[in-house]
Amino acid sequence: MMKTTSIRARGLCIAVAAALAALSAAPVMAQGAKDPPRDAVPADVRPLPRPAVAPVVKLKAAELARRQTWQKSMDRLQVPRKGCFKSAYPKVAWTEVACTTPPNLPFPPARGPRPQVIGGSNDFAAEVTGLMNGATGSYDSVTGVTSETGQVGGMGPQVANAYSLQLNTRPFTSPVCAASPNPGCQGWQQFLYSSGYGTFIQYWLLRYNTACPAGWTTFQFSGDPDIYCYRNSTGVSMATQPIANLSGLRLTGTATAGGNDTVVMTTSGGDSTVTAVDSVLGLASGWRAVEFILVGDCCGAQANFNAGSSLAVRTTVHNGTTNAPTCVLEGYTGETNNLDLVDTPAIAIGPSPAIVSNQSNSPGGAASCAAAAGVGDTHLTTFRGLMYDFQASGDFLLAETDRHFAVQVRQVSGAPTWPNASVNKAVGIRDGKTTVSICLGERPLKIDGRPVALAQGQVMQLASGGDIVRYGNVYRIRGAGGDSVRVEVNAGWINVKVGLGRWPSKVRGLLADAPGKVGAVAARDGQVMSAPFDFATLYGHYGDSWRVAREDALCDCDGGRIESGDPEKPFQVRDLPPALAKRARLVCIQAGVKAPALLEACTLDVAVLGDKAAAEVFVGGRAPTAVATIVRRRKD
Repeated sequence: MMKTTSIRARGLCIAVAAALAALSAAPVMAQGAKDPPRDAVPADVRPLPRPAVAPVVKLKAAELARRQTWQKSMDRLQVPRKGCFKSAYPKVAWTEVACTTPPNLPFPPARGPRPQVIGGSNDFAAEVTGLMNGATGSYDSVTGVTSETGQVGGMGPQVANAYSLQLNTRPFTSPVCAASPNPGCQGWQQFLYSSGYGTFIQYWLLRYNTACPAGWTTFQFSGDPDIYCYRNSTGVSMATQPIANLSGLRLTGTATAGGNDTVVMTTSGGDSTVTAVDSVLGLASGWRAVEFILVGDCCGAQANFNAGSSLAVRTTVHNGTTNAPTCVLEGYTGETNNLDLVDTPAIAIGPSPAIVSNQSNSPGGAASCAAAAGVGDTHLTTFRGLMYDFQASGDFLLAETDRHFAVQVRQVSGAPTWPNASVNKAVGIRDGKTTVSICLGERPLKIDGRPVALAQGQVMQLASGGDIVRYGNVYRIRGAGGDSVRVEVNAGWINVKVGLGRWPSKVRGLLADAPGKVGAVAARDGQVMSAPFDFATLYGHYGDSWRVAREDALCDCDGGRIESGDPEKPFQVRDLPPALAKRARLVCIQAGVKAPALLEACTLDVAVLGDKAAAEVFVGGRAPTAVATIVRRRKD
């Protein structure tokens, strides 16, 4: 029997209609048609009765370490054949059990604008060079989590412990798309743990755009003519894992060329399940990137954590190398959670290459795969952590990527009081063909040359496909390709943080490092300048190479006036009046600034800007990996 599923965008409501067996094809609800009542849903697409809840696991450190070793052993243990299997601690062996049929509920792909919360297209993924044959998702830490609620089957009230763990592949070329009339058809595969059922694999044909193959369920987003198809593997049911056990859960998916696809779920409570099935989409020939994520349990639903929750999420890739994966700011699933991506992931190499990202609903830094900044008067920190001062005035290119994203700043001199210092007065951003300008002044924001009033918390979609949101005096602009910029507008200066949606990545400008060099930057023509920096070169060949011509300026303020100049000499804390330097340093220490390089920069900023608030950007900041001092070399 053919079935058709229609889901409204963001998964707010599901309507499923069964076709009569006598019909040659199932009709899809016309756009604007009223959803049928939920009680019309056939039994095979309703959620199954929820399993019993597993006990909360509380183990001492030594026993927990033994369980974790067992979990990793089960991840690696070869499955003897196609089928379904279970195991229990401390046994490292599979026992065959009867496979069961998961509920035929869709876990749809991401669609529409990038959400502000995690899920949809908003997540960190790990990408490899070549192909991977497996991935594992786990948690390095779970902090402050006391509860999680979600809908069952994407409908009804919030229920405790209603969530799914997903290892989702990036869409890939699949031989099953050969029968599709759409050359853009792709395969997509999800390795799933559903708290309302257990473990299984869900396969998708994205934009198949013709009648789905036999055994597949037809799916459409409301108002979208594209036809999607999905089907489930067999699965293994297991007890619902309470959110209190989250830190002990591991989900592994594998794909073997000419062999089986498997999904393995292990818990620190000592349970392990695996499903091994024939390859359906040919994933082993196209698996290059993966995300691991906790989200709602199907149907575009959201998993909701209590306030104060934070997760350290480890996504490990298996591809037979020890090479570090590439971090990519992208996601693939239609489900979400209510947390935010925070800061920059750590990237691990070795036998288990991984990215470790942070998710939280507590305040944190803007999410990016790599970050660089220009703050205060003006201290630059490159994407690889090299810190140096750049006190020239004029318009400069901070960063430009090959994803059609660029950030410029307008620096103005501190003269007459501080003639050898400068601050950011304006920031200009280009995302595709869209421009955004943020300036000090009463009407700071312009988009494509037009003044825009953006309300607190308002998210505005940009024509480029990116978006902009304002929180108080902070504007966050996200480009369509995942790059971003955070602009903090203060009383007399602007702090800028640029984030990359992919790392490693090609980037140019004052915030870029010299290719293949540590502690060095490069001029536009490629000439490398290594630390310590020569004053004449810094403000001569290097600085001038990154100046922006008036006709190319993105900073749309001051009537287009650009004042250009260079300092006469390096400017450091020792150039401040001693009493002023002492007071400023005390402000920074009391604020909590500790790293010596940050304390030096903070002291200079508090003194020059005359505002204690200048210390805030350094509080909790990471110490730079290196500091480039500026010297005046004697001419021969």
